[in-house]
Amino acid sequence: MTNQRIVLTTAGSEEEAQTIARHLVERRLAACVNIISQVKSVYRWQGKVEESHEWLLFIKTTAAAFDQVREAISKIHSFDVPECLCLTIEAGSAEYLEWLAQSVAVKD
Repeated sequence: MTNQRIVLTTAGSEEEAQTIARHLVERRLAACVNIISQVKSVYRWQGKVEESHEWLLFIKTTAAAFDQVREAISKIHSFDVPECLCLTIEAGSAEYLEWLAQSVAVKD
């Protein structure tokens, strides 16, 4: 297991996705954010099944930065309950994982 993490969130528009991504990378809370356009989400909200197109963000960060990433998403996001899931990166190329760790300013 590594100290690096992938955080998943969705956004309701491309503009919001870009705003979140730039905020995280500019503040060195994330090394990179991939934005996948227009995924279709089916979910239960306030007792009803809903469908919408969303933009999925893959946020590459570290365990030490996760709390700040979660807080930033919560403040910026337009959703009442934004998705924020943290996944452990079990392994990866040493060079990429080193770059990721060096790109995030929050240290253990």
